[in-house]
Amino acid sequence: MKKYSLIFKYLKDYKLAIAAYILCTIVAILFSILSLSMFLPFLQVLFKVDMGIGAVTNSTTSKFSLFQILKEQIAQLISNYSEVESLGIICLLIIISIVLKNVFLYLASRALMPAKNKVSTRFRIDIFNKVLSLPIGFFTEQRKGDLMSRMTNDVGQVEGSVLSALEGWVKDPLQIIITLVALFSISVELTLIILIFIPVMGFFIGRLGRSLKRPSGDVAQKSGESISILDETLGGLRVIKAFNVENAIRQKFSDNSNKLLKLSNKIGYRQSFASPMSEMLGVIMFTSILYYGGSKILGEEIALKGADFLTFMAMFWNIIDPAKSISGAFSNLQRGSAAIERIQQVLDAPVTVDENVNGIVLQKFSDSIEFKNVSFYYDDIAILKNVSFKVAKGKTVALVGSSGAGKSTLADLIPRFHDATSGEILVDGINIKDYSLFSLRSQLSIVTQEPILFNDTIANNIALGMENSNRDEIVQAAKIANAHLFIEKKEHGYDTNIGDRGNKLSGGERQRLTIARAVLKNPPILILDEATSSLDTESERLVQDAINNLMENRTSVVIAHRLSTIKHADEILVLKKGEIVERGTHNGLISQDGFYKRLVDMQEVK
Repeated sequence: MKKYSLIFKYLKDYKLAIAAYILCTIVAILFSILSLSMFLPFLQVLFKVDMGIGAVTNSTTSKFSLFQILKEQIAQLISNYSEVESLGIICLLIIISIVLKNVFLYLASRALMPAKNKVSTRFRIDIFNKVLSLPIGFFTEQRKGDLMSRMTNDVGQVEGSVLSALEGWVKDPLQIIITLVALFSISVELTLIILIFIPVMGFFIGRLGRSLKRPSGDVAQKSGESISILDETLGGLRVIKAFNVENAIRQKFSDNSNKLLKLSNKIGYRQSFASPMSEMLGVIMFTSILYYGGSKILGEEIALKGADFLTFMAMFWNIIDPAKSISGAFSNLQRGSAAIERIQQVLDAPVTVDENVNGIVLQKFSDSIEFKNVSFYYDDIAILKNVSFKVAKGKTVALVGSSGAGKSTLADLIPRFHDATSGEILVDGINIKDYSLFSLRSQLSIVTQEPILFNDTIANNIALGMENSNRDEIVQAAKIANAHLFIEKKEHGYDTNIGDRGNKLSGGERQRLTIARAVLKNPPILILDEATSSLDTESERLVQDAINNLMENRTSVVIAHRLSTIKHADEILVLKKGEIVERGTHNGLISQDGFYKRLVDMQEVK
């Protein structure tokens, strides 16, 4: 049950609702027992004959049992009325009992439903919040579609299987227990026989349920792969069509879907077998008790009258359905447990970057950023090795080198997208881990090579994180980023929706919006990760002018493949395999005739 502890942790916040559910369920079961108990004893009292065979004079039912008391009350009731009138009264009481039973079942469901839905909602919210808190490195190992599947399909599986099963595991055991109490009041011996059969039935159903767990996990995995393929396809349609790989992608999705179909059928076959198997076991149990009890009555070994025996069997049949439901609920729990494990993997993923909410608040950047012997390893692979440098306030440092040299990783360490494996990164002489993460990131802006925009208006994309900005400030930021002119030409201007990932805009337009976003934030620290590499010549010139204006009197860390854009950097760091192999100004590095000069020469040849 440890795997379900997360659900129980959520449910404990709804103790009142659960108590109301249990109370209403008990009352509903009592009315159900009452409706069964009233009718058959009525036959014996009304017609003054034994409706069974092999009747004996003495009954094993105690005169103090609830069942006996009920019979006496019915007998007293009908003694004051004619047989027809008594029949009508009893039928009316049965109807009232059934109505009240269903009213309380509805109230029970009504009491628990909000709790179930809130638990599902909290699952989704907690997973989403955890995704936001996880370091960037976590997502390099995870497929986006699989994470989406865990938030949608797996949570839906928990809601449809586990929570519904837990509801049944409260109601059905209560019905069985209360019915068994009533059965004990009629015949202890026959009820003990039933208690032997129930665990046997549960054993076979449990074996079937456990066999569903692994296929359910495989289905969840394949569902995640399908969503990943769909996501990649929608994001890469132009490339797919340009390279004529529609058939390959179509086949990939088809193969995955067919594997998913086989696994789903496998689970479906086993689930479908559960119901007839439980039905068969229930009938075997019922007929066995019917034969055993009947033979004992015929042999006068059990002092039980025929009508009492019929009542016993009717109540016993009332156990069959909840017993079957419990077995089905167990199968659902096994299916849902695979979904819980996948959700738990995300919720238990280590947050390696501590937000340090109680840390020092960086009110104002005033001195420098310094790397001291910083190394960074990912899965025991060295990405950065013993890197040291210092950027004074208002200065610009440029990072250059071949792809995979560690430039982006180095820049990602400043906003703590990752934490250094060893060494220190200091801002104003204090380790960045000692600052609150929010205050640290409030002092910087990032412009990446790929513009990151959201399906919203132009104005809201520019004002991201600066929701209190007014329209004049947004327009001014757009003007500095050379974006105002193209925005004004849009049908709705700044209120134009730019579509998913900004697909309604050109590459240059998207990048200028991200520049405008950085301008509006007006941070003291800038991280520019190849911010102009995706632009055409005209857009590059417009954006580079805006960047130059933005970088004035600011501390900037610039990653650039186009070395012509960093000639005026105060210091250029040349990285190779995670190490700084050269450093200096543009002219100084050219004069060294080393790796940097070869990079410059290669670009000039191009």
